Amino acid sequence: MNPQKWEQAPWIGITTAYKAGKQILDFCYIQAIETAGGIPLIIPIVKSTDALQTLTAGLDGLVIVGGPAIALGLVGDLPDDINLTDPMRIGSDKNVLELFIECEKPILGICYGMQLLNAQTGGKLYADIERQVPGALNHSHIRGAGLHSIEIKPDSRLHRIMGINHLEVNTMHIQAIAELGEGFHATATAPDGVIEAIEHRNGRFMGVQFHPERMLDCMQPLFDDFIRFCH
Repeated sequence: MNPQKWEQAPWIGITTAYKAGKQILDFCYIQAIETAGGIPLIIPIVKSTDALQTLTAGLDGLVIVGGPAIALGLVGDLPDDINLTDPMRIGSDKNVLELFIECEKPILGICYGMQLLNAQTGGKLYADIERQVPGALNHSHIRGAGLHSIEIKPDSRLHRIMGINHLEVNTMHIQAIAELGEGFHATATAPDGVIEAIEHRNGRFMGVQFHPERMLDCMQPLFDDFIRFCH
């Protein structure tokens, strides 16, 4: 045991799903942060922005986890096989995200989290890429999609982390980025051109469209790098 290691470890806030009055979080997010050397803290959904600001002031980084559909910056109409995020969750997520954006603390957005980060900074989202983007692949596991490859830009942080140009990833989304938010650029794309990763010019905000927490055998380095940024 090394107590001193954990005394110096960054505190990482993790958002949650919200369903039927309960906050829910897959354990793999906690596992990824702890393995990387961070102290995971589940962020409670609170209505008071003052309480949220006090709660998050002591956090060193933020992970916005996956979730349902987002209406912010929406292009087109949502299909029947995806539900809007509960207002309780989306309201809390937007508030905590804004606090971290304002102080430029490190943010990692995953799937819904990347989409929300992009929309919160003025970007746009397709409601259904299969329907709206000519030649788009099926990117939804609930529609039968499996793994697909992504191409990683050589000059990106993601490339530095993974050290490869191509990567096989899972795919669990119906929405996708239509226009990038202010300060963001795309750093990975699927074969059909759908944006699979984004990074901000400040170097502290990053999002991935896939779910790395479900691929820890190869994606743990992403969380390791995030924790280094949070020190």
